[in-house]
Amino acid sequence: MTRILEDRIAIVTGGAQGLGQAISLRLAKEGCHVLVADLNGEAAVETADLITKDYPDRRALGMKIDVTDEAQVSAMVDRAVAEFGRLDLLVSNAGILISEAIEDFPADKWRAVIEVNLVGYFLCCKHACRVMKEQGSGNIIQINSKSGKKGSYKNSAYAASKFGGVGLTQSVALEMAEYGVRVNAILPGNLLDSPLWVNSLYKQYAKKWNITEEQVRQRYIDQVPMKRGCTYEDVCNVLVFMASDQSSYMTGQAINVTGGQEMR
Repeated sequence: MTRILEDRIAIVTGGAQGLGQAISLRLAKEGCHVLVADLNGEAAVETADLITKDYPDRRALGMKIDVTDEAQVSAMVDRAVAEFGRLDLLVSNAGILISEAIEDFPADKWRAVIEVNLVGYFLCCKHACRVMKEQGSGNIIQINSKSGKKGSYKNSAYAASKFGGVGLTQSVALEMAEYGVRVNAILPGNLLDSPLWVNSLYKQYAKKWNITEEQVRQRYIDQVPMKRGCTYEDVCNVLVFMASDQSSYMTGQAINVTGGQEMR
């Protein structure tokens, strides 16, 4: 049985941990050969090894990458082409979140969020596009956030970076459409069972609001019309569709995966 993404070549940034690892594994399951790029190079290699163990007919590479460093991003794209012969799919997933009240937000931390989430995405687009334009085909998908369409309380840097990501997605989609390259963004809701939430955010918000971690979780669930958090599977299901030819007439879209929390 032919898999939906049989023998496609994918890069996943931030691909070794959390949602990024789930994406890397799902793409391999659907038939992709995957270059796993992550700031944690050891974890990137471990994820690549996991892919080849679980899917012996898939090829995978792990690579340490800082998406804010253009030379490293360029080398990442060049290695994918050298190893696999082309580049069919870039999933720009690498990102960070720093939350502060606006009057207390250190400018260097605010800039750091923009550098990773927006400038990093730009650099990945830039170097993927130079290859995909020459090929006459390709697909770029940014993992954005519901904060790319709606302001986020005490998360000004994150929301600004994600709003910018939607604008960048649409702009590159317009520029690359004539070359057969599609560019879209997926906007997940809160991944309430992810390591970011379980190991960090619940504790931060519980302390700030003087409530329990379970009460923090319930507060966020109550904001969702479908009354549950977003899961890795929810995101991966949409991503596989957007990566496939089934979505071949879609470009420049910012697709909500939010359980109804964001509908614009």
